[in-house]
Amino acid sequence: MSDFIVEAELREETGRGATRRLRRTGKMPGIIYGGGKPDLAITMDYNTVSKLLNQEAFHASMFEVKVKGSRGKNTVLLKDAQYDPLMDTATHLDFMRVSASDSITMEVPVLAINFETCPGVAQGGMVALIRHALEVTCRADSIPEHIEVDCTGLEMNSTVHIEDVTLPDGVEVLHDVNFTILNISPPKAGGGDADEAETEEEVTEVE
Repeated sequence: MSDFIVEAELREETGRGATRRLRRTGKMPGIIYGGGKPDLAITMDYNTVSKLLNQEAFHASMFEVKVKGSRGKNTVLLKDAQYDPLMDTATHLDFMRVSASDSITMEVPVLAINFETCPGVAQGGMVALIRHALEVTCRADSIPEHIEVDCTGLEMNSTVHIEDVTLPDGVEVLHDVNFTILNISPPKAGGGDADEAETEEEVTEVE
């Protein structure tokens, strides 16, 4: 389990109006569920939790939520974070109770590495990330912070599929199709107003 600890208090009021009032006072609402125990509606300090959300490890770690006024220990994973679509700020967090040996499935970001020196990029190509995240299955205490895709040696127009990726021990990505993760794309020819004009003409023809 990680060293992350979230301090929380029980929340009596629920609903949109109550959560808006909480956010105006610098609090963030959340819920703890699972583990064969009752759900706990909680509230946390907004600034503290926002800083944790900016750390990649927080999204892939088991940690404890200490709930004032509640008995028992809550060892959890961050299962979901809801965001305001306009402000891009977190509005609600969902925590799922887990134990270390639990098998869980969750999304993990993809990270391209060593692309700066690969032949395709050296020739002016661009890394086109097709899958920004992968749904992985693993133990709750072995969630990778990200899945690395090594671009070493990739030429122009090279493509990396899921079966080309070396996954960490104990981590699986269930798939029926050998789907594409990324490719090295040639630079676009031309640019500027000419490209925009061409795009507008194509749209006009389709309409």
